[in-house]
This record gives sequence, C-alpha cells and structure tokens, in this order.
Amino acid sequence: MTNRRSFLKNTVATIALAGPAAASVQASQPEAQASEDLFKLGIAGYSFVHFKLDQALEMMKKVDVHYLCIKDFHLPFNSTDEQIATFHATLKNSGVTGYAVGPIYMKTTQEIDNGFAYAKRVGVKLIVGVPNEDLLPYIDKKVKEYDMRYAIHIHGPDIKLWPNASSVIDAVKNLDARIGLCFDMGHDARFGDDPIADLEKYQKRIFDIHLKNVTAASKEGKTCELGRGIIDIPAFVAMLRKIKYTGSCSLEYEKDMKDPLAGIAESVGYFKGVCDASKSGKRKV
Repeated sequence: MTNRRSFLKNTVATIALAGPAAASVQASQPEAQASEDLFKLGIAGYSFVHFKLDQALEMMKKVDVHYLCIKDFHLPFNSTDEQIATFHATLKNSGVTGYAVGPIYMKTTQEIDNGFAYAKRVGVKLIVGVPNEDLLPYIDKKVKEYDMRYAIHIHGPDIKLWPNASSVIDAVKNLDARIGLCFDMGHDARFGDDPIADLEKYQKRIFDIHLKNVTAASKEGKTCELGRGIIDIPAFVAMLRKIKYTGSCSLEYEKDMKDPLAGIAESVGYFKGVCDASKSGKRKV
C-alpha cells in the first residue's frame, strides 16, 4: 500500500513535470540523470526555532530528511562534552547527522574564537557564519588554524552586511579558499540577482545552500513553499548537477514558523519529486 510520504513525492513529481518549470529543465539538461545525485537534502536548524530538539527530529522523520545544520538553541555554545555526545546520540537515534553549525553571528574576535572552538567540540568541519567584514583577516587565520571551512550567510536587501552572493565573493576572493559562501538562494533572488546563474558563477566558493523560494524578486518577497515561488527549482536542480555540487541543500523554511510541518513536507516532497523525476532513465528531461 502506498504510504503518505510516497504519495506526496509521486504527486509533486507529477506537478513538477506538468508545469512550465519543467520545460526549462528539458531545455537545460538534454540527457536524463540515471545515477544518484552528489548533493544531500537537509534542513537548516533555524526552521525549527520554535521547537525543541525532539520535536524537530520528529518532523524530520516525518519528511524523511537526514541532515541538519545545527543551531545553538538546540545545542548551546556552552554545552559540555557530555551534552554534545548526548546530542549526537539523540540525532543518531533519529537517523540524522549534524553536518555544520550556524548561522553564528560574529562581531568580535572573541566571538570568532568561541565559534571555532564550539564547532571543533561539536565535531563538524563547516561553520555557517555572519562576520563583520573587518574581521575577515582574523577568520582567514582561524580557518588555517582549525582546517575548517567557513561559509558566510547572505541576507538579501534587509541588511547591508552580506546582501547577496557577489558581496561575499568580492570580499573573500583573495583569502583562504576555505572561506566561502552559504548560498541562501531566496535572499539572493530578493536582492534582484539570478540564483541559478550565481550558483554556476560562484560554485567553487559555495559550501552550503539554504534551499528556499520566495514570492518576489524584491525586499517584499517572502519565503513560500518551494514549488510556489519565483525561482525555477527544476532549473536549479539541473545546475546543481551541472556543477557537480557535493554539499548540502538545506531547506530553510521561514513561513508559518510556529506550525511549519505542512509547508516543510510540501517543500521536501516537491524537491524530491523534481530530483527523482528529472533523473529517471525512462524519459528525457
């Protein structure tokens, strides 16, 4: 008997291929993808800001997602080694892996020291951060010291600091290659840029992706279910494959944040449906 998850995935796959967005995939990817994708689907911890860890993990279980970018409200910066071990055991019991920490705002060298030490104790090799620009030379020093990647999160037109992908790349292009970008595709679009073109252009410095769609390419644009916004998700998936992206695409769902499960489930189902349908060996896409 088809369960609810399979029904949702199959339904959104049909929707994805039936709509106009599918035509762009057909044009951009001439041959079907038969192999497994290199990228992983995850969820950004901020999506669960109003929920305890066990509630967040239960939602992840329901939508069958297994990678989490860890936020400090689930694992505080001052956690002991024992608390960190318990946290990881809790994730493991739910079939979830914490692959990064952040976003972490860093306005002083002390906050940078604390953030890198925290990531090391948590056992991840990627920090999603929001540093003051004048502190980049110090971050350059820390990524070398810790051999850790640092992905700067962008925030669109809402704040002047790191509004889009190019603002980050221009600032870090002469720094250590381990300093790059957490590519929030929705905020990049809200700034007025093309997230699909930017994904290709800045691929070498994109270490993490916040998977998001928005209602408008302007400051007024709001997060919406992944298949309902202005960004062409099938074309974005095609570009992920073209550049052979190997990182995580973590859904950051900022709509209905006190009751997000329906929107998360629709978004995850749509993304999985697009991925599955467009790599099927039974048809060209």
